[in-house]
Amino acid sequence: MNFTWWFAKKIAFGKSNKNNLSTTIIRIGQIAVAIGILVALVTLSTGIGARKGIKQKLADFNGHITVKPYNSNQSFNSDSILIHQSFYPKFDAVPEVTHVQPIAVKGGIIRTADNFSGIFLKGVGEDYDVKRFDSYLVKGKFPKIEQQKISNDVVISQKIANELHLDVDSSFVTYFIQETGKPIYRRFHITGIFSTDIKDFDDIYVIGDIKQVQRLNKWDENVVGGFELFTNDIEKLDEIAAKVNDQIDFQLYAQSATSSFSQINDWIAIFDTNIFVVLFIMMVVVVINMIMVLLILILERTHSIGLLKTLGATNWRIRTIFIYYAVFIMIPGLLVGNILGLGLLLIQKYYKIVKLPAENYYLSVAPVYLDPTQILILNLSAILISSIVLLAPSYLISKITPNQAMKIN
Repeated sequence: MNFTWWFAKKIAFGKSNKNNLSTTIIRIGQIAVAIGILVALVTLSTGIGARKGIKQKLADFNGHITVKPYNSNQSFNSDSILIHQSFYPKFDAVPEVTHVQPIAVKGGIIRTADNFSGIFLKGVGEDYDVKRFDSYLVKGKFPKIEQQKISNDVVISQKIANELHLDVDSSFVTYFIQETGKPIYRRFHITGIFSTDIKDFDDIYVIGDIKQVQRLNKWDENVVGGFELFTNDIEKLDEIAAKVNDQIDFQLYAQSATSSFSQINDWIAIFDTNIFVVLFIMMVVVVINMIMVLLILILERTHSIGLLKTLGATNWRIRTIFIYYAVFIMIPGLLVGNILGLGLLLIQKYYKIVKLPAENYYLSVAPVYLDPTQILILNLSAILISSIVLLAPSYLISKITPNQAMKIN
């Protein structure tokens, strides 16, 4: 057995260490470690959870990647593109793309007896990924889109429904302005109400049958406004979009959800900065406390250090003993911090106690993302960084001579 490891464990967990004057300092150090790892876990989990949650909403509602005509205008209204493309219905050239669905968008104005609202009708086909959308439905169901007939059923956002006093099974009239300047009106029936907590979507979108948009634009069934692509890795959308651009016709272009909503994406990037800052501060607090604990332990056991040197132990071996000693003291703090941190996160994950103002955070509930690998890396990093940093204060041991140690005793 390694002597330094055995000796450090002996003095750390031995009975002789129970009633020392250093016990209070050790407890303070352990509490600091527990608080540090708890705050780090909560910050890491909620920060990454928020980033992933917002990205997922942007991508789920608008597609991970959108393919449009290269000369597409800057408005929400769709330009025309033939549905017969080499990448539809399956994008074999880019294996990361798991699903492709055509869409078309047309602007209009909903008019009710006492209010009105500008909206965009987003038309989707029978191959629309309804399961992906179901998580945003707060009431009702998604319209049934069939190939052979045009559906008047739509889903609207909770915000539009509240403003216009509409509900499931209500109907409303929407006016669409044509190129001739003459308006056309259509009556729609509401089958469901959704909420994404993202203002860019909830303020303006109504989702219904793509054939409605085709008929309004006087397109035939082979013309759509664009395509939404979904991938198997939301963290690599820009890379996958570049691959898609390499494979599609030069008259088309692909844009990732992160670049389509660059302002929101820049705001999401703040989470990474916040996570780094909090983790750095917590690590500094833990390290400073462990340095304080180690110095006190060294001063308290000056006699033991002198005795070990008398028996022939080198400075490096004794320093290693005390670093192990400090790490053993950290372990209870790490365990308590992990238990409390994971407990709080699991409670939030399943009971959603902490709410957020959706207008500021794009999320109505504080998100939780638990990755066992990241949790393990966080704990190992705390131990490793503390061990390395403790090398500096342990240098004090080399200044203690056997004669001084015996005199002090």
